[in-house]
Amino acid sequence: MSARPGLNRALRRGFAPFGGERAARLVPHARLAGPMPWVIAIMVALTVIAAAGGLALQNMADNARAELAGGATVQVLEALEQERERQAEAVEQVLSADPDVATYRRVPEAELEALLEPWLGVGATDSAVPVPALIDVRLRGVADRAAVERLQARLAEAAPGARVDAQSSWLGPVFGVIAALQWLAIALVALLALTSATAVWLAARSALGSNRNTIEIIHLLGGTDGQIARIFQRSIAQDALLGGIAGLAIGLAGMVVLARQFRQLGSGMVAGGGLAPVDWIVLGAIPLAGVVIATITARVTVLAALRKML
Repeated sequence: MSARPGLNRALRRGFAPFGGERAARLVPHARLAGPMPWVIAIMVALTVIAAAGGLALQNMADNARAELAGGATVQVLEALEQERERQAEAVEQVLSADPDVATYRRVPEAELEALLEPWLGVGATDSAVPVPALIDVRLRGVADRAAVERLQARLAEAAPGARVDAQSSWLGPVFGVIAALQWLAIALVALLALTSATAVWLAARSALGSNRNTIEIIHLLGGTDGQIARIFQRSIAQDALLGGIAGLAIGLAGMVVLARQFRQLGSGMVAGGGLAPVDWIVLGAIPLAGVVIATITARVTVLAALRKML
């Protein structure tokens, strides 16, 4: 009996203003012993990898569009070599006098042969298969459909065999795939956030169930729902922070491994998929967002459960 007044005084001091530390000791919890930090670490790691992939794809598409925005290619499709050369020279004359054309370059035969060698073999330009003359054009504006049609009309009379194509149109299907992958990355991030919130909800419900008797005593001694909720949300926030830091480290390690694999492709388009400084800030904010989600979820869960408890 002599110990009971001391316990009552400790409980009242624990729920005095700014006395949350004493109150927190009444609800036992083992931060690293449970699965919560490790679950959050896995979720954060997957979120970091998915978000990094989406940001890299966005940068890749933006760089490719910027590079190809004013690009067009003129192909002189003529079987006879002499006629092909004549029309190619006529195309160059028209391009040099066109105010909408910033620069143009006739692709050398050696470069064409290097491009066609994997499919047609060595000496493709000397084979019986006629290879069109290619002229790389850079417009002063965007190479949209109207600009391409306008340039095609100007070349029609001088070179009937010339065909103008916007370089960005070649990568239209690629941009479509990139957009689909970006939406997939966004969906994965949202799904992982929902899964993390669900894991926190289950952990909070489990903690409430295992400490139900203690919570009822605290209620009877004057503890409010808000004070009890702060105990749980502080504990879960600390778990989420530890798990978020570990998950960020795991995610960054996974990004390094993937980046090395993609770097071996040696593709110019893939090389444009690096992360900008603002992207690294976004990735660094993911663990903090995880802490916020876990804290809010824990508070809402605990308050909703406490209202039904008594």
